[in-house]
Order: sequence, then structure tokens, then C-alpha cells
Amino acid sequence: MKPSTLAWPFRLARLHPPQVLALGFILIIILGAFLLHLPISLDGDGELPFIDSLFMATSATCVTGLSVVNSGEDFTLFGQLVILTLVQLGGLGFMTMASLIALVFKRKITFKERLILQEAMNHGTVEGIVRLIRRVLVYSLVIEAVGAVLLSVRFLLEMPADQAVYFGLFHSISIFNNAGFDLFGAFPGRAGSLIHYVNDPFVNVVTMVLIFLGGIGFIVIDDLLHYRKRRKLTLHSKVVLFVSVALILVGTLVILIFEYTNALTLQKLSAPSKLLGSLFQSVSMRSAGVSTLDVGSMRQATQFFTILMMFIGAAPGSSGGGIKVTTFAILVGAVIAMLRGRQDIVLFNRRLAQERVYKAITFTLFSFFFVILAAMILSVTESYSFLGILFEATSAYATAGLSMGLTANLTDYGKGLLMILMFVGRLGPVTLAFALTPKHEKELYRYPEGKITIG
Repeated sequence: MKPSTLAWPFRLARLHPPQVLALGFILIIILGAFLLHLPISLDGDGELPFIDSLFMATSATCVTGLSVVNSGEDFTLFGQLVILTLVQLGGLGFMTMASLIALVFKRKITFKERLILQEAMNHGTVEGIVRLIRRVLVYSLVIEAVGAVLLSVRFLLEMPADQAVYFGLFHSISIFNNAGFDLFGAFPGRAGSLIHYVNDPFVNVVTMVLIFLGGIGFIVIDDLLHYRKRRKLTLHSKVVLFVSVALILVGTLVILIFEYTNALTLQKLSAPSKLLGSLFQSVSMRSAGVSTLDVGSMRQATQFFTILMMFIGAAPGSSGGGIKVTTFAILVGAVIAMLRGRQDIVLFNRRLAQERVYKAITFTLFSFFFVILAAMILSVTESYSFLGILFEATSAYATAGLSMGLTANLTDYGKGLLMILMFVGRLGPVTLAFALTPKHEKELYRYPEGKITIG
């Protein structure tokens, strides 16, 4: 039997699946940093400090979108393609791409590699994981291709054909993978991100569809595409879709109310554009990193609300970060069950196991304390308002990519801390904890039950 080419170095070291994922991302980031540091990647005669190259590689691989330099202005075509490749690898996952190579060369995928793929996709079982990977690759390529064509057609109205096609492809991949990198800095005097298109329904709708599809996760997309055959959705898909739509609607309403009279954001727009701008920001804020409104000019209430939405994030199995909408749903379900005096958490007529509740609470508390600790440290190393620091820390950890302007002016200490936040946020603190503690000892006994007064 021929040995598989997928993860043989890791098998030799007897690494566990979470360790393989962590090490794989680290290797991709380091390689990307060296490529971005090459003179061929930089526009002009300037030299980019290695820590900035490392930051950009980390942000791209972790599909975050936070930038210490201007991607459209400071990088050559080669440098931009490196960023785009890192985004694609980070969005799909390096093990997914490795699986594609193995399948093309008809190599056998071992059980351990299937476990790694299961971990990378946040899939509940190993069964059918290879078939799912094949479909994921097809879904990604088709969605990105359609998005690229639609955006290219729109960009043809304002730039040459070759540039329009390139911009369409770059932004389709970046937006679908919830990365948030844009190239519009190549136009002097033009606002960054998609602020220029705040009144453009076509660009807004195409972008929102790409963000939504990238944020709900491949498992849900696969479930939706097979709905006509199966005539039912899994509990996971129901929860993701319901919570995602509910958060989008609530977010749209909150932004519209808070920013309606803000002269720097919505006030100057027409009524339809106000609604469109609020809807776009609501769709984007949880993980996408692109915006049609100036985040730094929003009211503090809106900025704090954005922090909460970024912290919740996207769905498991997607390229988005945060604690995930399913975790949020479990926490809300636990509160409702407690208020009603019920022991079980029930979602869509299905009872959840206590293990899921414990995991949701652990994930949320770990994430909360990690972000708060990082914000406290940044408040010492950076000269900025605490709300802005908390915003940037949450954006990095949730791989959301939105910025109030701090990232471009970070100290080296701040850049290092944000890189750690992005890395942990992309892998997930629970996955990272498993990677650092490979041995799990079974409990041989249980302590007697005790009672603590609460409230």
C-alpha cells in the first residue's frame, strides 16, 4: 500500500489533529510572510519591515482583513496574488487543499487524515467527510466564479477590462472567504473598502450574498442544496439560518436607528440608501471586514454594538470567526430554559446534550477573557481610546477585519498581540487548547456533589 502524501510528516511526529491544524497554519503564515517580504512583492523602492509582512500574512491566512499597509497601493501584482492565495488557503483550510491534491493523484486518505479534515471542517462525524470535501471545493469555485463575473461586469463601467476582471476575481474570493481585503487603495483619493459603492444596489447585493454564503458554512450550503432530495434540514442548519437572519434583521434596525441622524454616515443618504447601508453593515459586521460606511465615524453606541456582533461571529465550518452563532443560540436557549424553569435546552423540538452546553459556556468565557486581557495589554502599549482598542482586539479575534483606524498605527508590540489574536481566533481557543494538551486522562472517580448559592 502506498503511503499517503497528505500528512506523513505529522504522522511521524505522532501529532493530534488540532496540532496538525495549528502547525499547518503556522507554516503557511511563515511562508507567506517571506514571500510578501520579497522585493518582487513590494511596489516602488520601499522596504516593508518583516513584522509588517508577517502581520499581513497572518491576517490573510486567518481570513481577517486587518492591514498595516495598503494592499492595493503598497503591493505589486505578485504581492497581491500571494495575499489572495493565502486567503484562499485560509478560507478553505490547508487540509482541504491537500485533500484535493491527494484526490487528483488518486492517493488514499487515511483515517487519521480524515480526523484532521473533520476537525478542520467542524464536522460532527468522519463519515462522508471526503465526499463533503469534494463538494466544498466545487461550491467554493462555483460561488467565487459567479461572484467574480458579476463584480467584473460592474467594474467594467469604471476601469479597463483587464483590471475589472482582476478586481472582480480578487474581491469575490476575498469577500466570499470573509477576508475583507480590497484593492481600491490603488485609486488615489478614494475611500477604502466599499464606501464608494454605498449607493450601488448591484455591488451591495452581490457582496451581501457572497458574505452570507461564506458565513453560514459549507455544511449548511450542502444541506440547502440537498433539501429538495431530503425534504428536511439538519438541526445545525436550522439554527445557523434562523440565528443568522435574526441577527441581520436586528443589526439592520439598530444601525438604522443609531446612525439615521449621523451626518458622517447615514444622514446624507436617501431613504433607500439608508436602509441598504444599514443592511449591508449588518450582514458584514460579524465577519466580512468590508464596509460601505465609515466605521470610525459611527456613534459609539453603534461601534459597541458592532463589537458584540463581531464577538458572536459567523457559523461553524465557515471562514468566519467569533464564538459562532450556534454557541450564541445555545447560550440564549440556556437562559430561556432557566427562566421557564426547565432542565433541558430545546431548539426546534430537539433537546441538546449537557456536553454541548458546557462547551458553549467554556468557549464563550475563554473568548471573552482572552479578548479583554488583550485589550487591557493594548491599552498600555497603544495610545488610543479604550473603545477603539476593544474594537480592534475583538475584530482581530473574531477575524472580522473591521477597523476604527488603530491597526495602521500599531506599535510592534500591538502588531504581535493582534497576530496572536487572529491566529487563536481562526483556530478557535478550544482547538488550540487541545493542541497544547494532547493527553486526555479519563476521570477515575467523581467528587461528592456540593451546592453554591447563585444570585
